[in-house]
Amino acid sequence: MSTIAAVSTPNAVGGIAVIRISGEKAINTAEAIFRPYGGKTVADMAGYTCAYGVAHDGDEIIDDCILTVFRAPHSYTGEDTCEISCHGGLYVSKRILRAALKYGAVNAEAGEFTKRAFLNGKLDLTQAEAVMDIISARGEAELRMAEQLREGATYKKVRKCSDRLLKILSGIAAWTDYPDEDIPEIEPSVIETELSGIRDELFSLIRSYDSGRILREGVATAIVGRPNVGKSTLFNCLSGCERSIVTDIAGTTRDVVEETVRLGDIVLRLSDTAGIHRTDDRIEGIGIDIAQKTAENAELVIAVFDGNCPLTADDFNLIKSIKNKKCIAVINKSDQQQVIESDALKEFFIQIVYISAKNGDGIEQLESAVKQIFEISPESFSVVSAANERQKLCIERAISSVDEGIEIIRSSEMYDALNVVLDDAEQALLELTGEKITDSVVDEVFSRFCVGK
Repeated sequence: MSTIAAVSTPNAVGGIAVIRISGEKAINTAEAIFRPYGGKTVADMAGYTCAYGVAHDGDEIIDDCILTVFRAPHSYTGEDTCEISCHGGLYVSKRILRAALKYGAVNAEAGEFTKRAFLNGKLDLTQAEAVMDIISARGEAELRMAEQLREGATYKKVRKCSDRLLKILSGIAAWTDYPDEDIPEIEPSVIETELSGIRDELFSLIRSYDSGRILREGVATAIVGRPNVGKSTLFNCLSGCERSIVTDIAGTTRDVVEETVRLGDIVLRLSDTAGIHRTDDRIEGIGIDIAQKTAENAELVIAVFDGNCPLTADDFNLIKSIKNKKCIAVINKSDQQQVIESDALKEFFIQIVYISAKNGDGIEQLESAVKQIFEISPESFSVVSAANERQKLCIERAISSVDEGIEIIRSSEMYDALNVVLDDAEQALLELTGEKITDSVVDEVFSRFCVGK
């Protein structure tokens, strides 16, 4: 493989920037552009050592830098790797990168350093995908889950199931291929019990998938309600800033305003929508249509009601339109006299929260309601689960094949059919870990990474 190079720090001004070089000629490339003080050469440097010196392009000095050398196979990529730490100016880092490209390296593609770590056996595919989750973690919960995956939690569970399948497959092969040998006859009940155990293990990896996905990616959330119930005030309260215009004039919000906010351990991808009610105003009507579509597409709907007003026909029309969604009823203006018929709302909503969006009261109760709806608990942070749709689909394929195997045993069909479906299950698990996977899938996985990682 070619020697690759990239700036591995963000494309912004900072204290330092790091240019990473990896490949067979990484040491030669670094030696061509870096000169250590004290007369020592880069080629003489051992792995896990640093040197202070200057980065240069021929006779032109670029910057004072520190070079760190990692010798194969004891590096992130498994190859010879050099990292040049320079001052964090945008021009300085790009200038050093251009020098590296001039003296033997080529531009790294997105995720190529981690891709090489995978191809060189330093990481399995689930661990490689966890690297991106670590980079994108926005809080303690996401970081803990990503670190768990990076340490191989998913791989170990899947590998254990894969080994159990292989043991069954090898037993079937030995018994059917060598009928004259003194091999114990296969007991269908024993295989069924083992397959049921494998199925339970695999199902545990996707049972908590939605909770894990929500902690990693956040919840698409629509704030809806009729005009002037406090939707925009709640939106601004959760956002921590004045993102939506708040007035006592009905119909102020006519478009969808979006913001990503953190509610405790949960990220909400909030959409503040136009007040939903009957109107003859054509422009306002367009905003209401958009609001209704936003609610339809949301994973969570926060329906806001005015606590110091009775429920109206518009309120009940709204309730009817969101009855099949995951919803929380928020009764706003808890700091004022309560007139709303809250008992009527209990017929439609399991979760009802009283807040004062103006004063910020009741936000903790709203957080608790969101966690209950999505079944998120402290244990959710430590449960091993599939980390993305690719992994989930592989596990679902394996479960489907194992289920077919159980049905084959129960119907007393030939072991040839059982062998085929269990082999399909095994292939799905090997695809999940990356042990058997196409180049196109590998390329697609790493295309989501940033350049330099």
